[in-house]
Amino acid sequence: MGGAMAATLHKAGWDVTGFDPSEAARKSAADAGISTTDSLPGIAGTPYAVLSLPAASIVETTVPQLLAAPGTVAIIDTTTSEPATSKHMAQLAAAQGAAFIDAPVSGGRDGAATGTLSAFVGATDAALEAAGPVLQALTGGNFSHIGGPGSGNVVKLLNNVLAAANLASVGEALGVAKAYGIDPATAAASISGASGGSKVSANMYPTWVLTGTHNSGFSLGLMARDAALAVEIATRIGENPTLLTAVANQWQDALALLGPRADFTEIARTVAPAITPAGAPTTTPTA
Repeated sequence: MGGAMAATLHKAGWDVTGFDPSEAARKSAADAGISTTDSLPGIAGTPYAVLSLPAASIVETTVPQLLAAPGTVAIIDTTTSEPATSKHMAQLAAAQGAAFIDAPVSGGRDGAATGTLSAFVGATDAALEAAGPVLQALTGGNFSHIGGPGSGNVVKLLNNVLAAANLASVGEALGVAKAYGIDPATAAASISGASGGSKVSANMYPTWVLTGTHNSGFSLGLMARDAALAVEIATRIGENPTLLTAVANQWQDALALLGPRADFTEIARTVAPAITPAGAPTTTPTA
C-alpha cells in the first residue's frame, strides 16, 4: 500500500522520497522512479509525511523521529492504528507546530495505485486543512471527516470488523446454496441485487473466492488483528458487542489454521470450503 501511494503521489507531481526498512521495497520504489532512503532520521522535517505502517506501536516510534527536525507541515497516517495512539501523536505534532491526522484508508492496492482510496479522517479542522493537498491526491476528495484525532481509527476498525463479519456470513450462505445444488456465483449475483447484498457478495466472492485466486493483497493476519482490535476498543469504553466478539474469535480460529500471510478472502476456506477451488486448509500455516 505504501509503495502504491508513493507512486500515485509521484505521478501527481510530488517530489517523493520513500523510506522502508525492507531493501526489496526500496528497490521496487526505485524501479518506479521514486527516490528512496534507508534512514528514517534523514527525512526528519520533511514538509509532508505519509505513513502506512503495520501497527500503532510503529507509528509511536516513527512520528517523534519525523518531528525531530523543523519543517514538518503535516503527517498523514493511513495506518489502521489505535485511537489513543493518534490522539497522542496529534498532541506531539501540535507541540511542534505541525499537524497530524489519522486517515486510515480503504480501497486496497488498486485504490492506492490510482489515487481513488477512501479515507476515514480524525483530525482538528486546522490539521485537516494542513494535510488537505496530500489527502486530495490520495483520495480524489473521497474522504469523511469523522471528528477529532482518533475518530478515524475508531470508524475504520468498525468498518473492518463489519467486513470481517460479512466475509464469514456470505461464505456460509453461499455454502448452503451450493449444498442445495445452486451455483454459488448465481446465488451471489442474486443476493447482491437484493437487501442482503454487499461489496463482499458482489465483488469479493466472485473475484477472489469463487475463482480460487485469493489474491486481494490484504492478509488474513491483518484482518484478524483489526477485528480483534475493534472489539478491544469497544470493551475499553464499556461496550460488549457479542456478535462482533464472535466474529473476531472466528477470525482468530482461521488465523490458527491458515497463518497470517494467507489472503483475507481465504476465510471462505474455513467457513465454506466447498465453494472455493482452493478447498479446506490442509497444510501447516505459514508464519
